[in-house]
Amino acid sequence: MEKIFEDGQWIGGEYYYNKRKDDDNNKKKKKRHQSKDDVVYGVFADDSDSDVDNNTNRKLEKHTKGFGMKLLKKMGYKGGGGLGKNEQGIVAPVEAKLRKKNIGLGYDNNYKTVSVLQEAVEEQINSLPGVAQLKEKLWLKQCRTKKKKKEYITAEELLLPCTEDNDFHVKVVDMRGPQVRILSNLSDLNAEEKLKHNGTPMPELQHNIKENVVSLQQEKEKLQKDADRQKKQLDNMQDIAGVVEWIKHDNAVGTLTLDSLLEAFDKLQRRYYDEYKVCNLSCVACSFALPLLIRVFQGWDPLQNPSHGLKLMSLWKNLLQEDSPFDYSDTSSPYAQLVMEVVVPAVRICGTNTWNPRDPEPMLKFLELWEELLPSSVLQTILDNMVMPKLSQAVEIWDPRRDTVSIHLWVHPWLPLLGPKLESLYQTIRFKLGNVLHAWHPSDGSAYAILSPWKTVFDPASWEHLLVRHIVPKLANVLHEFQVNPADQKLDQFSWVMSWTSAIPIHHMVTMLAVSFFPKWQLALFHWLNSNPKFEEVMQWYLGWKGLLPQELLANEQIRHHLDVGLQMMNQAVEGMEVAQQKASAYAQQQASAMDAGHVMSLKEVIELYAQENELLFKPKPGRTHNGLQIYGFGNISVYINTLNNKIFAQTQDGWSLVTLEILREMHFKSGSKRR
Repeated sequence: MEKIFEDGQWIGGEYYYNKRKDDDNNKKKKKRHQSKDDVVYGVFADDSDSDVDNNTNRKLEKHTKGFGMKLLKKMGYKGGGGLGKNEQGIVAPVEAKLRKKNIGLGYDNNYKTVSVLQEAVEEQINSLPGVAQLKEKLWLKQCRTKKKKKEYITAEELLLPCTEDNDFHVKVVDMRGPQVRILSNLSDLNAEEKLKHNGTPMPELQHNIKENVVSLQQEKEKLQKDADRQKKQLDNMQDIAGVVEWIKHDNAVGTLTLDSLLEAFDKLQRRYYDEYKVCNLSCVACSFALPLLIRVFQGWDPLQNPSHGLKLMSLWKNLLQEDSPFDYSDTSSPYAQLVMEVVVPAVRICGTNTWNPRDPEPMLKFLELWEELLPSSVLQTILDNMVMPKLSQAVEIWDPRRDTVSIHLWVHPWLPLLGPKLESLYQTIRFKLGNVLHAWHPSDGSAYAILSPWKTVFDPASWEHLLVRHIVPKLANVLHEFQVNPADQKLDQFSWVMSWTSAIPIHHMVTMLAVSFFPKWQLALFHWLNSNPKFEEVMQWYLGWKGLLPQELLANEQIRHHLDVGLQMMNQAVEGMEVAQQKASAYAQQQASAMDAGHVMSLKEVIELYAQENELLFKPKPGRTHNGLQIYGFGNISVYINTLNNKIFAQTQDGWSLVTLEILREMHFKSGSKRR
C-alpha cells in the first residue's frame, strides 16, 4: 500500500493517504469525470477515480468500499435505524411512485409505489399455472439447465387489478363521431369497433386490401376502355385510308367527279368526325377538288354571270369550314385558299379589263351575291387590289364640267365596303369641285345637286371650309342685291339663297340674313306703314315672308328677334305712326351705319386685336355653335358674339354669361392657374 500511495498511514484499522504515486509513463493526469451517481448520491457514491483502470478498482474495493457508511458509524450511527439523535429519520429510502400516463393529479389518491406494483405483478405471474411447480424443482440439475420460458400478459390483464382496486370513476367523453358519447370507463371506448370487427383478424389490413381491389378494378376498366378506343380509332383510320386510296385511283384514271368527291368526304366527315379533324382531311379534300373546280370556273365572267357556281361553292364551304380549326378569315385555311385559286383570278381579269368604275352596279352585285361565300381576307384583297385602284384612276380623270353623271352616284355606293379608305379620294374631289365653283352663279341649281350629297361624307371642318370659300360669298352678294318691294316683289334671288339652308351651317345663314336682308326688309316695312296702308295686307305680307323662311331658320333666336321687331313696328303703327317711325328709323339707321361704315372695326375684330395685345389665341371652334352663332376660343374660354346687340357671352359653370373684355381676360388667367 505504501508503494502505491504517498503520505499514507493506518488510523483505527483504516488506511488513509494524501495522493497516489504517479507512474513515470503516465505523467498527464486525467480530469476526474463527475458521473450521475456522484451528483445523486454524493459521498455515498463510488469514490473510484477515472484515472484508475478496472483492475486497480477491484484491488481497492476492500479498502475503500462504503466510505460514507464508515464516517456515519464514527458519528454514532447504528445500522437498521433512522438518522438523527433520536433515530427520527426515515429508514427506507424515498421511493418513486408510479402514476399512469396522461392521468391528472386528482385521478387516484391511493396510487401505489413502484415496489408495490412490482410485487403485485410478481404475485400475478406466480399465480399462473406451472410457475409454482417450476420454482419447487429448481434444485434439480435438469431444471436449472432448461431455458426459462417467458410468459406474456396483455396490457388489459396487467391493468385489470389496478382498475378493480380503484373506487374512483371518471366519465369519458367521446367526441370522435357525429354524436357525443359519455362513457364510464376507458375500456368501453372502442367497444363498438371491437364488436364490429369481432372475429375478424386484422380489419385495417382487410380494409386496405379491399380498397386496393377496387382501385385495381377501376384501373383495369379504364385500361380496357382505352384499348377499345384505340382499337376503334385504328379501325376508323383504316376505313379512311381505304376511301382515300379509292379517290386516288379514280383521280388517276380520270373518273373522279366533284359530286363523287364531295359525297365521299361528306360521309367521312359524318362517320368519323373526330378523325376527320385530327387528320385535317379538309386539306386533302381541297387538294383533290382544286383542279376540278378550276375547270368549272374556266372562262367565267363574274360581272356578266355573277351567280355562276354559287351553289357548288356553298357546298364546298360547308364541307371545308364546318367546325374547322382554321379561322374563316385566315388566308391559310383550306377554303380561303380554294377561293383564292378559283374565284379571285376571274374577278381580277374582269375588274382590270372590262369593269368601268363609273358603273359600279355589276361589281357590287357580284360582291353582294358572293358576300357570304367570300372570306373576309379574300374580300379585302378584291377591294384593295381591284376596286380601289380603279376608283382612284376614275377620280383623277373626272371633270365636273363635262361629266354628266354626278360623282357621288358612283363613289357613294362603295362607302359601306370601303369606308375610311375613300378619304384619300376626298381631297381630290374637293379640289376639283372648288375649281368649278369659281365660275358658278347661284342661279345654277346644279351646284347644290352636286355638293349636297357630300355634306354627310366630308368631315364638318372640310365641308364648312368648302362652302365658306366658294358658296357663301356668292349667296351674300345675291342677297345684298336683292330688293324688298311690297308693290312688285320678285323672289328669285331670295329663293336661290334659301335653297342652300340645309347645306350651309346655320350660323352663316343667320349672318347673311341679319346683314343683307332684314335691314332692307324692316326699312320697306317702315315706309309702307307710313303710307297709311291696310293693316290686313301688311299682316299678309308679314306672314308671307315668315313662311318663306325654312324651319331651321325660324328656330333660331336671332331670326325670331328680327321678325319680332317687324311685328312690334306693325303693332305700334296701329297705336301711333310717330312712335313707329322713330323706332323703325332708329333701327334702320343703326343697320345702315353698320353696313356703310366699312372702316369701323367690328366687335369680332376688336376682340381679335385685344387677344393679340395680351398674347392670347382667338379662333373659331369648328362645328360648335350656340343658337346659330359661331363659338370661338378666347384662350381657355369659350365665347360667342351677338352681333345684333354687340355683346360677348362667355361659357361658365352656370351657362352663358355676359362679359367684358377685361372680365374675359381675368377668366382666362384664372382657368390657367387652376390647371397648373
